[in-house]
Amino acid sequence: MTKGLRMFFPAAALALGGLAVLAQERPPEQGEHGSGASSARYAVAPGTRFLVSTEEEMNSGRLEENRKIRVRTLEPLETASGLVVPPGAEILGHVSRVEPAKVTGRARIWLTFDEIHTRFGRLPIVADVVGVPGEHTVKQGSKEGEIEARQSRAQEQAEAAAAGAILGAAAGSNAGKGAKGTAIGAALGATAGFLASSGLGHELNLPKGTKFELELERALYLK
Repeated sequence: MTKGLRMFFPAAALALGGLAVLAQERPPEQGEHGSGASSARYAVAPGTRFLVSTEEEMNSGRLEENRKIRVRTLEPLETASGLVVPPGAEILGHVSRVEPAKVTGRARIWLTFDEIHTRFGRLPIVADVVGVPGEHTVKQGSKEGEIEARQSRAQEQAEAAAAGAILGAAAGSNAGKGAKGTAIGAALGATAGFLASSGLGHELNLPKGTKFELELERALYLK
């Protein structure tokens, strides 16, 4: 074997060894086997539920559609690999729809969340409101973050009017006017009940610090 060939083989072996090392260190390209599992390690899984707190008051009688809203997380969000978004992260969103009680009889607010601010940057977030502790309820089956009052104004007015009618009927009967007196008393009682109920107001009011329970509809990728 010539001297030139003896020098060639060690150099070729060294080059091949270097390529093997590079191949081992090279991160998997998008679409390679295992990339999906790797991505999942850096994701907060869909279905994760967590509490947030509102940064401003929201009232269905004064809210306008597309108004910007802010909430802050009260619980950590963690990935399978141990990456954590600690409590206090700001989430920005907007009012996608509002129905005042004075227009529809039952106040409703729809919220959409757009992005969350983390040490990994501003990340898109897709989450729904699934719970609101207190005197409010979330309409089950809604995928638009709908929040509504527990009882409609019309329902409360009807109950108040019925109670007023009973009281009014008793008052008319005591007046000693027979059926006519009873009818007049019932009508007056119903009117009083209606006015009293109307005067209370039934807009949906969410003061600053109201807690929402959110659920991730899609994975939140932190890396």
